Amino acid sequence: MEFNDILYAKMNGVARITINREKVMNAFRPDTVEEMILAFRDADSDPQIGAIVLAGAGERAFCTGGDQSSHDGKYAGRGVAGMPIEELHNAIRESRVPVIARVQGYAIGGGNVLATLCDLTIASEKAIFGQVGPKVGSVDPGWGTAYLSRIVGEKKAREIWYFCRRYTAEQAQAMGLVNAVVPHDQLDATVDAWCAELLEKSPTAIAIAKRSFNADSDNIRGIGNAGLEALALFYQTPESKEGATAFREKRKPDFRGVRNRKD
Repeated sequence: MEFNDILYAKMNGVARITINREKVMNAFRPDTVEEMILAFRDADSDPQIGAIVLAGAGERAFCTGGDQSSHDGKYAGRGVAGMPIEELHNAIRESRVPVIARVQGYAIGGGNVLATLCDLTIASEKAIFGQVGPKVGSVDPGWGTAYLSRIVGEKKAREIWYFCRRYTAEQAQAMGLVNAVVPHDQLDATVDAWCAELLEKSPTAIAIAKRSFNADSDNIRGIGNAGLEALALFYQTPESKEGATAFREKRKPDFRGVRNRKD
């Protein structure tokens, strides 16, 4: 398989999927999502793979969510909202193999959702987590909200989404969003060590455990699917478009002014 937006490699029982869009802080566009889906499915179907590592290229960002420069009312790909993000989320959830998020920098917006969805998250002490949706006229109405509340608690999840604040790696670990925080120069060694430990365990037992964990929260898939239908409609509104436009113009959005304007 040849990819343009990601790097994909398999070695010694570990599959590594790296978002390779460093110039836009590893924000994803429809093509990026399609490539990640293919890579996750390939890794999951390989009996030699015992761990999958999801990462972002460079030093600045793990992933900063959807690329706003390619979004004007709707992304230009397939899927309910013009990007098959629901399929990517499902690929991470449905993989029989544990997925580890390697977070070296910003995990913002949809990137924070990806880190949340991964089975395990290992962060550099330099990592920063947070949401951005309400600042740009968007939201993740499923795994990024309902599932997040199961991990960090509903009060904290509401704070994360309503205020779009930034949280350090230590703060993220304290709220249960991160498994381990390590010095920046030890991040790769720690990820490798965790992968090695996983490869020593029974793959069938791990798969059963993951399926069991998932079964308890799989109803969120339906919540997310319904929410995406609403999100697709929201993307067509002046309010949502104002968020994307303001982001590109590097100014504060005027959501209420647009919403209340009578043309």
